Amino acid sequence: MDEVFNGVSADRLAATWRKSRHSNPNGNCVEVATLVGGDVAFRNSRHPDGPALIYTPAEITAFIMGAKDGEFDDLIV
Repeated sequence: MDEVFNGVSADRLAATWRKSRHSNPNGNCVEVATLVGGDVAFRNSRHPDGPALIYTPAEITAFIMGAKDGEFDDLIV
C-alpha cells in the first residue's frame, strides 16, 4: 500500500478488521482496523472491498469521548 487516504479501497489496506460484538447477524456492520502509524480505518462489512474512511487517533478519541458523554444518543433509532 503506497498511500492511505479517505476513500481508498479497503482491500488495499494492510489491516486486520474487526467489528463490535453488538453487530447484527445480517452483516450490517461497521468494521474498524488500526493502521500502521496509528490511524484508524472504517469500512462497511457488506462491502469489504469498498471505500475506507481514515481517521487520526485524535479524531477517534474525540468521537469516542463524545459517544461516552451521550452527545450522539439522538442518532440511535
